[in-house]
Amino acid sequence: MRLVGGASERGRWTLVAVCATTFMLLVDITIVNVALPSVQRRLHASLTGLQWVVDAYAVSLAALSLTAGALADRYGRRLVFAAGIVLFTVASFLCGIAWNVAALDVARALQGVGGAALFATALALIGAEYEGPARMNAIAIWGSTVGFAVACGPLLGGIITDSLSWRWIFFVNIPVGAFALALTLREVRESRDPQARRADVGGLITFAAALFLIVFGLLRGNDAGWGSAQILGALLGGAALLVVFLVIERLQERPMLDVSLFRRPAFLGVQVATFCLGAGMFALFPFISIYLQDIDGNSPLGAGLRFLPITAFVFLVPLVTRKYAARVQLWLLLAGSLSIVALGLALMEMVSVGSSWTVLLAGFVVTGVGIGLANPTIAGAALRVVDPARTGMASGISNTCRLGGLAVGVAILGVLLQHRIGDHLAAAGYHGKAVSAAVASSGLRAAAGNPRLGRVADVAFVSGLHLIFLTGCLALLVGAGASLLVRSRRAEATEPAPAAAS
Repeated sequence: MRLVGGASERGRWTLVAVCATTFMLLVDITIVNVALPSVQRRLHASLTGLQWVVDAYAVSLAALSLTAGALADRYGRRLVFAAGIVLFTVASFLCGIAWNVAALDVARALQGVGGAALFATALALIGAEYEGPARMNAIAIWGSTVGFAVACGPLLGGIITDSLSWRWIFFVNIPVGAFALALTLREVRESRDPQARRADVGGLITFAAALFLIVFGLLRGNDAGWGSAQILGALLGGAALLVVFLVIERLQERPMLDVSLFRRPAFLGVQVATFCLGAGMFALFPFISIYLQDIDGNSPLGAGLRFLPITAFVFLVPLVTRKYAARVQLWLLLAGSLSIVALGLALMEMVSVGSSWTVLLAGFVVTGVGIGLANPTIAGAALRVVDPARTGMASGISNTCRLGGLAVGVAILGVLLQHRIGDHLAAAGYHGKAVSAAVASSGLRAAAGNPRLGRVADVAFVSGLHLIFLTGCLALLVGAGASLLVRSRRAEATEPAPAAAS
């Protein structure tokens, strides 16, 4: 039996497997945010430890997505996809049994390795089974899965953490992974890029090491001292390796990252905007979760419910605006959507000591609308300038910029939050990095039994929240400005259409 546009019956099962694994790996980005305060309580984690719970996953995803796409193009997308399922599922089990935050962070990094293999091959597997209008419909279904995963992640995290424990947000991946693996081995057809040759080992090592060193330096800066040899060495070493990576890619016959693409203003603008969205908005979620639970006093489920105004609009806006957005020039839609997110963060600046969470509601709604407009715009634009045969690289580039922005953003925002909290505590007579780190990671719980410290901690955390909201707003405005580099539809007419690139 043939489906619309030429896809076989097998294509349906491929789409099911891809959507199931995409849902699983994306939920593990958002679901963890709500569980972080519970992780802190059970494992006695510092703010840096909590940041690594998010960043270990994001760094692995960002660092390996390009490589996973290139390996899939060469050795087979089904093979890499199946290996990713196995690794992600095993790593989820290790996360669930973690006995301290260091073990959890290592397991999260392994999850990211498996997630990179899954994410980098998703669109490529769909593209191998579908063509024409059926391909666009399949991609739309996959895109809706992405939106649904983002939308329900915080709520699922709250329900599971409240009713079972934070460990079960990882254990639930095991049956999903087993189902997806069985379906993949039985139904998914192998495909590869016949032009792909050897793996870009040099690019993999230098890019992964560069990203790790930069994030490590940012996360450890407050504790080790920004002028220390350890931190300066990590940051300068990361920057140097990034330059080496770019040189290696320029010399490759078929690089995993085609550096020449960044000479195109449209491509450069989209990637900068994608990075800024990750760093300025998505990186804020862990800190908002800490505020909602450890300052505002909500349960994990209560925090998940309060995230719904953001996540619901992220899911619904693309469905409602899809037909109308196609009529708007790409640069205008991208710049406008990031500006809307920046406006939402500006509205969140109204939060104050003792205020109810509802003061954030207007900002939550506005940012949800902006993200809902930006996500499909970024996805469509990023694929227009990539060779259709290299769909693994196409999805890898976009994922790398978004997740790299998330990882760097979590690190930088955490630095700013803890520094501002430390300044307020020192002015009130509470000196030392330990107390500022405790307040930053656990809010008012750090002041248990000390009412005076509790009042100071409340003021300090809200002040830090103001600073990181402002920083995120500025990052998004930079992304909106970069969007102006994206050419109008008339100028894009000479480039591959989105349907072909997908």
